[in-house]
Amino acid sequence: MTSAATALDPTEARPASPPPAPRRRPPPPGRILAWALMVILLIITLFPFFWMLRTALSSNSALYANTISLMPADANLGGFQRVFGLQETEQAIAEGGSGASIDFWRYLINTVLMATGITLCQVFFSAMAAYAFSRLHWRGRDFVFGLFLISLMVPVIFTLLPNFLLVRELGLIDTLLGIMLPSMFMTPFAIFFLRQFFMNVPLEVEEAAMIDGAGRIRVFFTLIIPMTAGPVATVSILTYITAWNDYLWPLMVSYTDDSRVLTVALGNFTEQSPQTGPDWAGLMAATLVAALPMLLLFLAFARRIVSSIGFSGIK
Repeated sequence: MTSAATALDPTEARPASPPPAPRRRPPPPGRILAWALMVILLIITLFPFFWMLRTALSSNSALYANTISLMPADANLGGFQRVFGLQETEQAIAEGGSGASIDFWRYLINTVLMATGITLCQVFFSAMAAYAFSRLHWRGRDFVFGLFLISLMVPVIFTLLPNFLLVRELGLIDTLLGIMLPSMFMTPFAIFFLRQFFMNVPLEVEEAAMIDGAGRIRVFFTLIIPMTAGPVATVSILTYITAWNDYLWPLMVSYTDDSRVLTVALGNFTEQSPQTGPDWAGLMAATLVAALPMLLLFLAFARRIVSSIGFSGIK
């Protein structure tokens, strides 16, 4: 046995070396150019938010001496303290503020109530209209739907004066209901958006439910809405963000703190005294705080929103 083991060739017991790894090809120039363009667009998109944060963390007096610095000038949290009312008037003026204070939490509650009311009503009425345009057969349906689509091309500013006169006649000036009223009902975008999804619900499922005795209203609430929960959630998020960011209409009809929303209240930071300029640090801090909930909401549902919009064919 010993002589046989020593007779074996030692190279036969050596494990085989692994095959050489395939040589990676360099990415094509087109892909490199696409990635470079995407990075540039990303920087252009995010730079305003970075500059807003940089200004919010700066001191007003140091901003004018460090206009091109990418880092906060004399970094402090004075802007955020003025937004939340944590700073005395004398200290705010000393740090370059106008001395004007805002009731942030009151304006935040007004904004939440306004955006929530608009979203609930607008999505509900738009879903019902979209169901009527997608499932019910009535004379002139396509013509009326075409009118809705044409109204998408009407600039919003053309409707401001008629809406203002209507709200004034109803006695709703300087009220949250007056701010919500023009946007509470259906919008052409929401109707078109939801109609595209309602038409994709199998008709056989709806007919089976109606054979079992379900009416149109029951089919709508127990079948259509649950089967299109994703698109309904998407249009709800888009409506909420739009209502939250609305500025021109609340500015026209809101005059007191009872109905003032955050976007209008931010104007207090643009006031200036003869000795100082605008409170840029306070204004950027307030803008960041007001925009933060919508940024988080969009980031949380970005994939669902993009998927639904892509499916509907809206560009």
